[in-house]
Amino acid sequence: MKNSAQIVGLPIISISDGVQIGKVNTLVINPEKGSIDFLTIEQEDAQLSLKAIPFKKVVGIGEFAVTVESENAVIDLAEIPIANQLVNKQIRIKNTKAMTRKGQLLGEVTEFFVDEETGEIIGIELHTNGRQVVLSSEFVLTYGKDILIVNENASSSLLDEASALTQKEDEQEDDIPEKGKEETAVSVDIEHRERLSDMATIEEEAEDDEALQALRKKQIELLQGKRVTKDILDQNGNVLIEAGTILTVEHITKAQEEGPSVIVDVSMNVEA
Repeated sequence: MKNSAQIVGLPIISISDGVQIGKVNTLVINPEKGSIDFLTIEQEDAQLSLKAIPFKKVVGIGEFAVTVESENAVIDLAEIPIANQLVNKQIRIKNTKAMTRKGQLLGEVTEFFVDEETGEIIGIELHTNGRQVVLSSEFVLTYGKDILIVNENASSSLLDEASALTQKEDEQEDDIPEKGKEETAVSVDIEHRERLSDMATIEEEAEDDEALQALRKKQIELLQGKRVTKDILDQNGNVLIEAGTILTVEHITKAQEEGPSVIVDVSMNVEA
């Protein structure tokens, strides 16, 4: 969990070539989803079109930097209508008023907290009655430009510490029914495949041998022990890995040697 102040201003580092792309300028909020969908990049030239990184392309948010696989993660907001619409909504959370549906003023929002893995907003910090308290995002009904509308029960559900938000989240995860856990597993698997596919694309463009080897090592870690669901063909159309094969380091290495298109085919056709 990170608060917004811990993210804004961080350098953005490209893993594949070890360079700084820029710094995080703002967090673009999706009010319908209650999440951070994009990180805009600080630019020296105000005349340039606004650049951003989709949150799903963020590899990690650490104490000292935000990391992405490569500079290809950067997009031009003018070319992405949905992203542009979110920016133009100018939804902010800090320095807004929190009010219940019946018009009771709960306090002023001074900070908000984000799950650095998913971008989900998990809570807000409020100044109310002379003290700082925390409220879980489950009580937020509407993220508005000037006002946050919260549930009537919000005033009786205030927390003293932000750390209580993660404890609450862990408890909710334990309560997920088996069907929900299966759906979550499917979602994680889809994301896992997307990451593998992204890695293969980056491999095509990586010039630095050390960065390339690091990416290939990561591919091995993610694929080893998984079962191939269809025949994987080499560049000449011959069967390289038969359907049903449990992948070993040797199998994955052979696919990598065949080129990015083959490792993509492997990554999109495996199961645990």
